[in-house]
Amino acid sequence: MGGKIFKTGLVYLLFSVVVMLLDYLTKQCIVSNVPVNDIAGSIEVIPNFFRIIHVHNHGAAFSFLAGQNGWQVVFFSVIAIAVSCFCIRGMFKNSRSQLISNTGYALIVGGALGNLYDRIAYGYVIDFLDFNFGNYHYPAFNVADCGICAGVFLWCVYELFLNKNNKENSDNAGK
Repeated sequence: MGGKIFKTGLVYLLFSVVVMLLDYLTKQCIVSNVPVNDIAGSIEVIPNFFRIIHVHNHGAAFSFLAGQNGWQVVFFSVIAIAVSCFCIRGMFKNSRSQLISNTGYALIVGGALGNLYDRIAYGYVIDFLDFNFGNYHYPAFNVADCGICAGVFLWCVYELFLNKNNKENSDNAGK
């Protein structure tokens, strides 16, 4: 049984651990060096474009549901666990050779669990990457969010363009 697991996509969970570790270490660096909610204390990396800040996000993407009274922490935690289970199941069903699909799944798991840690430990997610495009300000995000976005992108590329099972099913649907 043990040898069979190494033939599945579960070996890609190493990417999940790397994302979680990078996320944790960068957030600890921010907490230690950048004052929370203080624009004056932020670090301007590229003037009028990119800075490092320290904000607490009590919601999800774009601070969705941040103004609620705490139930959203449980809600987003359950979603993170469910998505992680779905991705881990996908990796288990995949062969080790399915690089793009497994890497996508692993990045999603690492990002979801990185933000889950924050929600459980603090009741909010620490965000610190802050971009401005002219007059448009993009909401701050973190390494875990980057992992999730990159993972979803890879998973979509695989499912839409590379998954031979989906192509065969769509070809047969028209017959």
